[in-house]
Amino acid sequence: HWWVTVEVWAQNKEEADHTKATLLPRAIPQKQHTTQTAMASSSSSPSSCFWFLLALLLMVGYFHISYRSDLSFCLFCQDSTSRQVHISLSGPDYIRVTWITLRSSSPSIVDYGEKSGTYTHSAKGDSISYSYVLYKSGFVHNVVIGPLEPYKVYYYRCGKDGSEYSFKMPPAAGAQQPVTFAVVGDLGQTDWTTSTLRHIHESSYDVLLLPGDLSYADYYQPLWDSFGQLVEPLASSRPWMVTEGNHDIEEVPLLIGSFRSYNARWQMPHVECGSDSNLYYSFEVAGAHVLMLGSYTDYNRGSGQYQWLQADLLKVDRRKTPWLIAVVHAPWYNSNAKHRGNGDRMMEAMESLLKEAHVDVLFAGHVHAYERTTRVFQLVPDPHGIVHITIGDGGNREGLAHKFLDPKPEWSLYREASFGHGILRILNATHAHWTWHRNQDLETVVADEVWLEHPL
Repeated sequence: HWWVTVEVWAQNKEEADHTKATLLPRAIPQKQHTTQTAMASSSSSPSSCFWFLLALLLMVGYFHISYRSDLSFCLFCQDSTSRQVHISLSGPDYIRVTWITLRSSSPSIVDYGEKSGTYTHSAKGDSISYSYVLYKSGFVHNVVIGPLEPYKVYYYRCGKDGSEYSFKMPPAAGAQQPVTFAVVGDLGQTDWTTSTLRHIHESSYDVLLLPGDLSYADYYQPLWDSFGQLVEPLASSRPWMVTEGNHDIEEVPLLIGSFRSYNARWQMPHVECGSDSNLYYSFEVAGAHVLMLGSYTDYNRGSGQYQWLQADLLKVDRRKTPWLIAVVHAPWYNSNAKHRGNGDRMMEAMESLLKEAHVDVLFAGHVHAYERTTRVFQLVPDPHGIVHITIGDGGNREGLAHKFLDPKPEWSLYREASFGHGILRILNATHAHWTWHRNQDLETVVADEVWLEHPL
């Protein structure tokens, strides 16, 4: 099928020096494309430059024709098949099922049961669609199913027809319940992404944490569709819990607000935890309370996110969930030459609050490399501080960030520019094991590891 779309390109100043790279064809078959730019003369005012560029985007745009053999999302299809299926936690004992169809007539219904082909329960939800310049999305269906029992395998189908999927329900909240998290950031859609997903699939995990920068669509909306298809085999079988990154913003001033695509396609359980925004929320599984925080929405004292975080931390019962985990996009501790200081303001606003709450570990992405710190607070090693782990090495198209600062700060224990992912295994109320795995190694090979101890 042939796509005819309008591509809107914009570039963040902090990304201007990134190495340009095309998506590799095994992950996304597509034609090479070029961009057209217009430069205003030095005598033009900022206002006139803005309106000129805005008119260029609206009237001319960039017409891109691309053949996609792995998708059927075209302008002329009459297909109601469920696609881009993924699941997420939706409060205790419930799962949200999300998928996309082309036709609004496809029902927002999930049939499910404990035996393949036998669906003893059914749940209804709703669907939405959105426009982005000349792009029109399919219909994004969301259905919450449950209550469900921990550790059980459930089989389900979306919209009364199509393929059968299955997932294993993770353990319920409880101090002595073991749980395994897969952690990966800045995924994108390259051959390295495919390798990362293959390695994660070989690990036995319960829930995946993704600290932002999902599809790298960067305004070109069909890449959200191809990303949904790429991750479906994993994301339909285990809950994926995500937070936003800078590549997910996609704002067009005066026309399109921030995170339109991200919020429509990846609804997280913010309502269930009392948050007023899909950009920050929390959830509990086994012995962990997980804070999914927003690096690209207001986080200053007095903001909605800060006030929500204060209230959420007061609800944490460390007897039930002794482990407290935070996830952001822009790292607070970063000894890489890339993205220096991008997380500093959020750290200034929230680090003391998280330390006082005794957060154990904070995961971040953004920097396309791996780094692990000792327990640290205010740039000084502190036995009561937080372990920071940067894991923005999922496979993005911009490549790796190879250059680190020399000498290495005393709070940085391990750093390396390789694509990979991490596994956090919480064994009980006092011990957890973290491992980092390179893509070029077998999944059984551990490149970095540390035991985390949580005092009773």
